[in-house]
Amino acid sequence: MAESPLTALFALLSLALVSAPAYAAQSTEPEAWAHLPEPVTNNAVAGVELDGRLMAYSFAGLHEGKTWRDVTADAYACDLDARTCREIGGLPDGVGRLASVAVTVRGQIYVFGGYTVAEDGSERSTPEVWRFDPASETYTHITDMPVPVDDTVALPFRDRYIYLVSGWHDTDNVDLVQVYDVEEDHWFEATPFPGAPVFGHAGAIHPDGHMLICGGTAVVPPTTEGGRRSFAAIDDCWTGQVADNLHAMEWQPAPPIPGGPFYRGAAYPRGHLWIFVAATDNAYNYSGMGYDGVPSEPRGDASALLPALHSAAMRCPAGSPTRARDSRAALWSQTNSAPLNVMDIRGIVSVRTHATPSAPTTGAGGDVSQFILGGMGPDQTVLDIVRRLPDTLAADIMANPRPVCPSSD
Repeated sequence: MAESPLTALFALLSLALVSAPAYAAQSTEPEAWAHLPEPVTNNAVAGVELDGRLMAYSFAGLHEGKTWRDVTADAYACDLDARTCREIGGLPDGVGRLASVAVTVRGQIYVFGGYTVAEDGSERSTPEVWRFDPASETYTHITDMPVPVDDTVALPFRDRYIYLVSGWHDTDNVDLVQVYDVEEDHWFEATPFPGAPVFGHAGAIHPDGHMLICGGTAVVPPTTEGGRRSFAAIDDCWTGQVADNLHAMEWQPAPPIPGGPFYRGAAYPRGHLWIFVAATDNAYNYSGMGYDGVPSEPRGDASALLPALHSAAMRCPAGSPTRARDSRAALWSQTNSAPLNVMDIRGIVSVRTHATPSAPTTGAGGDVSQFILGGMGPDQTVLDIVRRLPDTLAADIMANPRPVCPSSD
């Protein structure tokens, strides 16, 4: 029987995704790679290689009491080679905050924003940006965000620029794309995000500046005069392409993420894929109790999108409209087989792994592995677990790719 285009495509994906050397034997069980000194969730995370050691860091977040008193400025350092974690000096102002984001550029970690919670429940978006030097474990307060945002997405580009896409500012979501230049310590704006402004969304960027933003929570206007607004998690996705001048971006709607609304999860690039993990479908503030009064639970799945540009084997029906400039279909795929019962994370730590005594690498430079630090598990339990994502996750997700063609709406 002749090989189908879908079979051929999956064979190519499998070779690309599972032939890389493994960092260590990976169980299918959600065992801890390491343990943080304390359970923490809604924390900013980033990773770096320091003196040949693979390091991951956690900043701020929420401890297990899940009240305003449990909002913290604490920070932790994890040696991923030794599989140990320790407490380090927290954010210098000592102000606990939630929903900060962190990203590594040029070996330094940049921690952006977040929001504070007062005893009376009032919240304020914080403008501070901290540059953390892993070698000295010291912080430098650099130029504040022009518009303070929390629950945003931070994406590094060209090892110099950091794009913050949408997010929450004090009383509402914003559509801003704010860009920080680490070399000039300078901010500028790029083309605004065209979708519904959101908080708690996820996104990832490829080296060519092609990004995908999905999910988050949007503000729903009141349905009656004098009524109160509400909040709803969404499944919308948008691709954005950074232009040569860095200020302009070409935004296009993308097929929605499978499985419905996607809130407070994370995403990372892998080959041509964008991979999304560790979310819930029910929006909440910070305790895990939904705005609708229903306790939120992890979705427990993982999804990946292969852009239409790289899915030449799959074609949209003749005559169907396409946003990809030709007939090629994007491919969304999803798996529920991975041990991913976690939500409330603000990022994934990606580090380029190298040889260990138990897993010598056979490829130059090793492979890139992903780690989740803390988060919230079933029953809204705050976790102290450092979890390594399975090496086979991308291949598992893409086992049943589904072509997605634009509708004729």
